[in-house]
Amino acid sequence: MIKNYGNTFVKWRESSLDVWAEFTEHKFVNGLKNGTLEDEAFLRYLRQDYIFLLNFSRAWALAIVKTDNLQEMRMAANLVNALLNEELQLHVKICQEKGISEDELQKTAELPENMAYTRYVLEAGFSGSFLNLMASLAPCVMGYGEIGAKLKEEKTSEKYSEWINTYSGCDYQNLCSELGKVIDNALKSRIGDNYEQSEQWKKLIKHFRQATILEGKFWEMGLHGE
Repeated sequence: MIKNYGNTFVKWRESSLDVWAEFTEHKFVNGLKNGTLEDEAFLRYLRQDYIFLLNFSRAWALAIVKTDNLQEMRMAANLVNALLNEELQLHVKICQEKGISEDELQKTAELPENMAYTRYVLEAGFSGSFLNLMASLAPCVMGYGEIGAKLKEEKTSEKYSEWINTYSGCDYQNLCSELGKVIDNALKSRIGDNYEQSEQWKKLIKHFRQATILEGKFWEMGLHGE
């Protein structure tokens, strides 16, 4: 299932189909679909993802610094708001229902796989361009959109419906589509219509692929911990 998240996303996805499948069709994802994912694994994932989203928000804030384009600034600001005021609250709500307070969430020890992913993305932004950062951020945003939409149609259990509904919902899907348009325009404005022929394009694919690999490792961390 390929959602309408822009032409660039489709090309990046096609360039990394092997690792993209490992990410979007992971055993963890299948457990969300059929309800067989153990509570312990889901809560471990949520606690790590809470910390991840804090750092991911910093990366999106960095995107504002990396551009002088108002549309790109607004997109990044919207993502920061969605992460801090919507996605994080989903994690807080579910964890509180399981007896884990937000104070406990904030004290969660960051596991190596989590640290590796967020530091990779932040480094791509600090040392690279706006485009490098977008290629590193896109797998998470678009991947969750694709997974959410697929699980909404294919789920055989209601156990994780709240999580699935968040990422399959109109608000999140529209956010993915709008981000796709911003990335498409950013490539054309910075490199030109023939951006696929540029050396920079190859570097962007590497960033997208590496971030996708790290997404798969994040699921694995959720299943097994350290």
